[in-house]
Amino acid sequence: MVARAVEGQEVVAHLAAIIPPLSDQRPDFAREVNVGGTRNIVQAMKRAGARRLVFTSSVAVFAKAQPRPPPRTADDPLGATDPYSHHKLECEGMIRGSELEFCILRFGAVVPPAVPSLDFRVQIRMAFEIPVEQRMEVVDAQDAGLAVANAVATAEAGGKTLLIGGGASSQLLFRDYMGAMLEAMGLRMFPDEAFGAKPFHTDWMDTSEAQRLLRFQRHTFADFMKRYRAERALFRPLVNVVRPVIWPFLLRLSPHWKKRRQSGAL
Repeated sequence: MVARAVEGQEVVAHLAAIIPPLSDQRPDFAREVNVGGTRNIVQAMKRAGARRLVFTSSVAVFAKAQPRPPPRTADDPLGATDPYSHHKLECEGMIRGSELEFCILRFGAVVPPAVPSLDFRVQIRMAFEIPVEQRMEVVDAQDAGLAVANAVATAEAGGKTLLIGGGASSQLLFRDYMGAMLEAMGLRMFPDEAFGAKPFHTDWMDTSEAQRLLRFQRHTFADFMKRYRAERALFRPLVNVVRPVIWPFLLRLSPHWKKRRQSGAL
């Protein structure tokens, strides 16, 4: 199947990956897909004579402890912290050593976020693990797609590792991001005590070179939230009715909130 997909192609864009939480729950399976799948693509491209690979990586590959203040640059220290980031770093190394011409795109937080599970409680629990003061840079999914398309078409992007985020207008703290998303659904922000303290892998990034080459930044975080809020307008009246029940239920999904209540800290 991979051989047929790359046959006759000059450039291949590789976006597929198993992401958290499944990559944490089934790391061996995720590695087979993420790393093994990338190896299959590289080998198939060599056999087919395809010359260039555009690979989507992640801001997750940066070490959480950085010697320099933000924004992150492509040459900042790297450090895997979970199976997914291990896989991305292994794939980046494989691609650089493959003799293919490449362009590696390290994405920030793409919005709207991917749905990692049909169980919405999984998403909420994941969100509660992120510190409210965590820096994050979002990029609109439309702009992310444009970045990939332009990387395919832009010869000057060859051999580059580029950071893909929305720019200064899309740099914020997780508290502001989570609060805006909840407000769009008709809910208020959860208390700071519900969130974890361990650093998460997101950060603000220097996207100047990526923007110069790929010209993809067309939407701000405010643009995304305007669209996101409009798409949920029909549901907010219903949320208003169930808010007294649903908000406390969601808050109880936070292990940090539970622990503090049990210890008497709240």
